[in-house]
Amino acid sequence: MDATINPYMILGVAQDALTEDIKQAYRRIAMRLHPDKNPNVGAVVQLQDVNAAYDLLIDSASRAQYDEVVRQRTSAQQAEFLLRVTPSKRYVHPIQEPQIIYMLAEIYTGQSTIEEADHRRQTARLNLTLLLDRSNSMNGTRLDRVRAAAHQIIDMMNDGDFLSVVVFNDFAEVAVEAAPLEDRALMKARVSMINASGGTEIYRGLRLAVEQNRKNRANQFVNHIIMLTDGNTYGDQPDCLALAQEVNAEGIGISAMGIGQEWNDEFLDKLTGLTGGGAEFIMSPNAVGRFLNDHVRNLANTFAERVVVSIAPDAEISLESAFRLSPKPQPLPIDNPLIPVGNLQYHRMTSILFQLELPANLSPGFRSIARISARGDILQENSYPFIAVSDISLGVTSELADEEPPANVIDALGKLTLYRMQERAHEALERGDTREATRRLEKLATRLLEQGEAELAQQALAEARQVAYTNTLSDRGRKTLKYQTRSLLLGSGDHDE
Repeated sequence: MDATINPYMILGVAQDALTEDIKQAYRRIAMRLHPDKNPNVGAVVQLQDVNAAYDLLIDSASRAQYDEVVRQRTSAQQAEFLLRVTPSKRYVHPIQEPQIIYMLAEIYTGQSTIEEADHRRQTARLNLTLLLDRSNSMNGTRLDRVRAAAHQIIDMMNDGDFLSVVVFNDFAEVAVEAAPLEDRALMKARVSMINASGGTEIYRGLRLAVEQNRKNRANQFVNHIIMLTDGNTYGDQPDCLALAQEVNAEGIGISAMGIGQEWNDEFLDKLTGLTGGGAEFIMSPNAVGRFLNDHVRNLANTFAERVVVSIAPDAEISLESAFRLSPKPQPLPIDNPLIPVGNLQYHRMTSILFQLELPANLSPGFRSIARISARGDILQENSYPFIAVSDISLGVTSELADEEPPANVIDALGKLTLYRMQERAHEALERGDTREATRRLEKLATRLLEQGEAELAQQALAEARQVAYTNTLSDRGRKTLKYQTRSLLLGSGDHDE
């Protein structure tokens, strides 16, 4: 086990715990996580951590060596992030049917770490690759804005950063070779030479972008690819997804920005989600610069990179869904033991809402529900891994009245409901049930008005009329509702700690 990972935290014991206390803690956790009893995928990874922590602490020499290493750490090596988990209920009733519970997991940087970083004006070093669509549909204003935005990125990045630019249509080529920001004028000149022609084939571009990013990939950097596209790719989507899984294992993130209405949002959501990145909808070419600048600034504000979350519900409890509320609202894949959530910024927490199903006929008493761990590489003087763990329990009783969920969980659920309402409307339309789709869109409009979102409510009503008359959603309207209802979630978890 890496000396920067705290085995005491993983086992939930004090640093002066007796050997017998360590053994009892290990047996208690291992019984919950063992694959013979617990089929949840997250349990396997967490059991590996628990075994490693136990092996270190049970050996007196290894434990003494670890304790000495901790004592000798500098302040820069002591920085850590925190994990706070808030369940929607502290008590549940023992009813005769399954019931749903939510858990809001918030990962954030400690205040002292933020203050020190502000004092030192510390920013993360970037290894950034811009992947730009230059197909014929990008000709004119779109490509003009993309070139201008790339020039701004070249100006704003630090001397110690690395930048490469790859362009693609039916083919791919390197416009700016991966290099430090030394000759900015030459980089800008090469970007200015980008012109539009041909079709859209994302895999060729993505593969070349990965090759460029790999040249300077290092754990002490934020290694990231940002793709801008306005089109659909055909036939190469499985290859793109396989490549995303491959680079995720290497610590390279992928984000995407779709311009206009013709790009495949479901594909880009899936592609970026595999690496903890996110997809964004840019309605107007004039907004390209703002979106790209904000994204790069957020990458430079990274405290911990390659952050993944593992959730291990107890054996009879199942994980139904996971949704990142902040900083990039997006559904998360739950079929992998480690769920990538991207980077953790200094001034912005990462928050995830988990939905779990509890079994029927729970026995009265106090019981464990799930263990959640968050791990990532902290980017200080030298990159080092860190793990934070939270073990969640609740009471089962028929004696207490129903309690009001915590305000932050209620707020998150209320806004997530709006996003899911537009999803359900789209699903109804996919089934051919136009009446149900229209009803759901009208209901969404009402809820949006109640939330004070008048403009978005009008968009929902316009789409309801569109469905009623044409049996289809407009591409622009569907993307607007999808990404704007997502953006409402930023108010639920996107705040400074």
